[in-house]
Amino acid sequence: MNISTKVNWKGKIVSIQPRTRVWRNLIQLLVKEEFKTATDIFDAEMGKQLSADKLGEIWGQLKSQVGAYQKEISRKQEVTNGYDVIIATTQFKKAPLNIRIVFNSDKQISGLFFQPAESANAGKYELPAYVKMDQIVEEDIVIGEGDWALPGTLTFPLGEGQWPMIILVHGSGPNDRDETIGPNKPFKDLALGLASRGIGVLRYDKRTLVHGQKIATKGEITVWEETIDDVIVAISLLKDLKKVDKKHIYILGHSLGGMLAPRIALQTNDLAGMIIMAGAARPLEDLIVEQKKYIAELDGTISDSEKADYTKAERLAQKVKDTFLDANTPSAELMGLPAEYWLDLQGYQPVEVAKRLDLPMLIIQGERDYQVTMEDYRIWRCGLQGKKGVSFKSFPSLNHLMMAGFSSGLSRPEEYQRADHLAVEVIDSIVEFIIER
Repeated sequence: MNISTKVNWKGKIVSIQPRTRVWRNLIQLLVKEEFKTATDIFDAEMGKQLSADKLGEIWGQLKSQVGAYQKEISRKQEVTNGYDVIIATTQFKKAPLNIRIVFNSDKQISGLFFQPAESANAGKYELPAYVKMDQIVEEDIVIGEGDWALPGTLTFPLGEGQWPMIILVHGSGPNDRDETIGPNKPFKDLALGLASRGIGVLRYDKRTLVHGQKIATKGEITVWEETIDDVIVAISLLKDLKKVDKKHIYILGHSLGGMLAPRIALQTNDLAGMIIMAGAARPLEDLIVEQKKYIAELDGTISDSEKADYTKAERLAQKVKDTFLDANTPSAELMGLPAEYWLDLQGYQPVEVAKRLDLPMLIIQGERDYQVTMEDYRIWRCGLQGKKGVSFKSFPSLNHLMMAGFSSGLSRPEEYQRADHLAVEVIDSIVEFIIER
């Protein structure tokens, strides 16, 4: 039977609640964005590592990536290395997350981790019809070394020889190597599908997934730390592998990865081309506002709270755009991301950078995508039309994951919770692009 006890902590007498109460209290404080009060229930060492401001940044980033917290789905307790741990599977608006809380012997929080969780609808991954597993071989690999090493997977066609290779570059958020979203794994589909057609693929867990806590306590992140640095390391790694055709290394960027693909290509002379899949051409802050408004209008009416939400987003977007943005501005005032992140992106125009590149490019877009829309595709097409080696392909029935989703009508967030596979016509277009080289 759990009972409350009292201990002397930080020079004052406090009531130590049972662990489940501490967990519930923490969630309530996070939802209310009372970060200072939340850090008061951390132990001394945790309080040093994760300040109220940093906790606010982490929570803001989560909200921008997976939406608002909705409910707890399930909870379990375990003992790890002598510490009591609660692992709660929770539902946010766009995806489920595991919130892992570590307690010391005084029932104070000594560790807090946010990790992607399998959707309740996930089930067992089933192979797409276009995959031929008897013609594929997969190998484990590590990207980088030391403090920022990342686990990954190489997927090769079976047999001897040197293969053209594609490095998959994630969208925003702490993605795994499969870019798992609900029951869907678009990057796994890509890797297995392309290898079945004679093209090798490298995919890996994103730095913000593997080292999220370290990044949060460090308190500094831009798209370099989030994405670009690791892609450059991956390119160098492939150049040293015997199975790789070093003259045919490509990157495929999805969503944020597509937006950053031109910037990545500027950093290296070792790419044979790039594929931009649902890549944003406009500033991220504008897309965030647009997405909020789109979702609010899906049911045909806009509630007062929904209107207040995207009106606030519009105001914060203007603050992000301010050319005199103060580097010390709290992330809570900047759409949940730190000022240095936005300052690094200010003035970045991916299409203009792509114009300067002497590389073949394939621009792919789903016409039902509400996150990166046909307006972005139009900007890519207008900006790069006529440029040698650049081709474009849009698919009327596909959403942001390059999947059919509900197949017709407006695309909805709940489509991502329906098991599907990346469309075979996308695989076909990528294979054709690579073969033409």
